[in-house]
Amino acid sequence: MKLQLKKDGFFNKRKEHVYVLETEINYNDIPKKLRDPTYLYARMVLDGKLLASLKVIKASRRHLKDLLRMSDDNFPFTYVPDHPKKVVGFLEILPDVKTGEPYPLALFQKFIIGNIYGWKHKKDHSLRRFKKAFISMARKSGKTILVAGIILYELLFGQNPAFSRQIFCTANDKKQAKIAFEMARKQLDALRGKYEDIRKMTKRVREELKNIDDESYVMPLSKETGAVDGFEPYLGILDEYAASKTTEMIELLESGQGQLDNPLILIISTAGNNLNAPMHTIEYPRAHKILNGEIIDEEYFAYIAEQDSEKEVEEEKNWIKSNPILEVKTLYDKVMTYLRKRLKVAKETGELNKVLIKNFNMWRQASEESYMQSNHWQTGFVEKAPDISGRDTWFGVDVGRSSDLMSISWLVRMDGYWYSDSYSFIATKYGLDTKIKRDGVDYIRLAEKGECEITKLESGVIDYDAVFDWLENFVINHELNVKVIAYDPYQFGHILTMIEKYRPEWPMAEVRQGTMTLSMPTKQLRDDVMNGKIKHNGNELLTAAINNAVTKSDNNGLRIDKDKNSNKIDPIDALLDAFAICYTLLNNYSIDDDYIMSDDFGF
Repeated sequence: MKLQLKKDGFFNKRKEHVYVLETEINYNDIPKKLRDPTYLYARMVLDGKLLASLKVIKASRRHLKDLLRMSDDNFPFTYVPDHPKKVVGFLEILPDVKTGEPYPLALFQKFIIGNIYGWKHKKDHSLRRFKKAFISMARKSGKTILVAGIILYELLFGQNPAFSRQIFCTANDKKQAKIAFEMARKQLDALRGKYEDIRKMTKRVREELKNIDDESYVMPLSKETGAVDGFEPYLGILDEYAASKTTEMIELLESGQGQLDNPLILIISTAGNNLNAPMHTIEYPRAHKILNGEIIDEEYFAYIAEQDSEKEVEEEKNWIKSNPILEVKTLYDKVMTYLRKRLKVAKETGELNKVLIKNFNMWRQASEESYMQSNHWQTGFVEKAPDISGRDTWFGVDVGRSSDLMSISWLVRMDGYWYSDSYSFIATKYGLDTKIKRDGVDYIRLAEKGECEITKLESGVIDYDAVFDWLENFVINHELNVKVIAYDPYQFGHILTMIEKYRPEWPMAEVRQGTMTLSMPTKQLRDDVMNGKIKHNGNELLTAAINNAVTKSDNNGLRIDKDKNSNKIDPIDALLDAFAICYTLLNNYSIDDDYIMSDDFGF
């Protein structure tokens, strides 16, 4: 059977549009010996027999395509159905810690296990293909019990290495890190009571599960745990990674796996409300690009069960997209009753975001008063930054405290739209590591990426001379026609003096800070982003600032603010300063520089 290929996708037998395909998949070309439960789930998803999110559809298609790639000598991996069969068999004898009864795996769980344990290196079947797995779905979908089973399987039966396998359950805090550990511990206790061999080969010593025969162990790990001797995490679990503000734990795991041949990092989490968390800014978009084929990473597996839009939540048939456990008929009524109640109460109390996040696995801003929805900002993303050489450019400058952060943002008039971007300057007065942890932003990585620079002054404060040098060089290198330098006068004196002294040809405009001045530009910028009139290249600091920004209102209108001091909004503040000067141009009003600089110009 071949999937019917259409220009904009394929359709199943019920004529339902399913997904855009690059190539056809002929199921008959897949050998029968490879048609195990992993294959079955993928095919049911692609045939539309199991409704799934777009990312799960892509993961299913990836598996089937890779089965066809096995005959290619240049494809170094092979699928061995007997391996996941053994793992599934073990997991299905584990008791549910609440009922004491075995927990048969759902088909979607077998698909996950099949990918993690079925794909091997062709030359050495003891080596797994996927070294990192990203698994995300709604709460109560069987994530933790699946992970607990993987932990126990690796503790009891892991083979490469044969001895001293270190398994860590990690999370943002120790309490969360112990959830998967405790479930594994309870299941191990049940196995010890039932099987004499397992009782003899294992024991628990405080917060550690040990395999006495080969000196392997499992323990919870968090920032509070402290150093671990001889740290080489064969298996690292990152539980509820959405709550992690930094990449500290995942970097610790990855750095410790450098000398291992067969390691695995398993990220498992529901979505969250911190859109600047590394799960959302790093792992989630990377997984998305891998599934899209935009980047190639043959050792990264992703299964992301989520609602594809908020509108889908209004139709119950769509809930299986984020709650794949609904495929289990014996659990269907119970889960649906729970979801209906959660959604009803959320609508009545005005706390819909919490339910969309936890029960429908959708990333949402923490505040209902968020300035701009993340998906609206993403609609303006362009893969490649345009050539801005010789273009008219409006700059906005937000100075902030010299011991904190300063941003310069700009708007460039392109053909048919405005291009926005930003650059920031980072102070280190109280220590760079302290600032990174407090702000939840990896400034070192972003400096390497070219989005900011970290002060070199011994005092740790921002070097305003370096700021001016950067701005001047940026303008010269791109041959920009500076239409205005719009600024918040707070602490702008030093830079103002330098511009007046060395670049008097640059027009300057003070933007009064307050709702009377900024209300209309604030509303208009948001509208123009939504309408595709403003585009960007995904600058992470600017995106983070937009995610952090909330609206505050008074009698004169609204402006943006932040919920807490560590949430930085300087880049969007700077962009609004520039937009406050040029925003009338977006509505086809004709204004000239003399008018901009006159006392009559204001809002």
